Amino acid sequence: MSSTPSDDNTGAAAPPAAEQPALDPVAAEILQLETALAEAQSQAHTARDQALRAVAELDNVRKRAAREVEQAHRFGIEKLAIELLAVNDSLELALANAGRGDPQSLLAGQEATVKLLAKAFERFAITGLDPLGEPFNPEQHEAMVMQPSNTAEPNSILAVVQRGYLLHGRLLRPARVIVAKQPD
Repeated sequence: MSSTPSDDNTGAAAPPAAEQPALDPVAAEILQLETALAEAQSQAHTARDQALRAVAELDNVRKRAAREVEQAHRFGIEKLAIELLAVNDSLELALANAGRGDPQSLLAGQEATVKLLAKAFERFAITGLDPLGEPFNPEQHEAMVMQPSNTAEPNSILAVVQRGYLLHGRLLRPARVIVAKQPD
């Protein structure tokens, strides 16, 4: 029997047995590459999602910190303000009774008010500077005038015009002072 055209077509369409194993490794490699590509795309998607979440979380933390700083600025002195309310109440009471009270009770009220204020200052680590007789220190004192003196050391503080204050050791306001100098 001779070959028929249909046998030739079938024979031409079907690969020879020797060529079949060569296609299997290529197909297997393509399948492996497609699987690796799908896995890499999945990992890339997961990594992108995690990165977006991390950026969003960082943004939320930044916004929360900004709100907390704003709240601290706005209400940071709340405890001090509460302490000063008692001082204010005492001063208002003194003003209301100024014309009616005797001088001794007014003096006692003023002393009590000063004690309330000193207590508030103490609670918040506010200390006064009273540098009378000390050497002049430009970091803590503001010289209002220099005055000749025979009794005081030159460049020492002769008088305190206005007390200075420290907050936790940091200068809030320098003491305003009169500084001694040698007589002319």
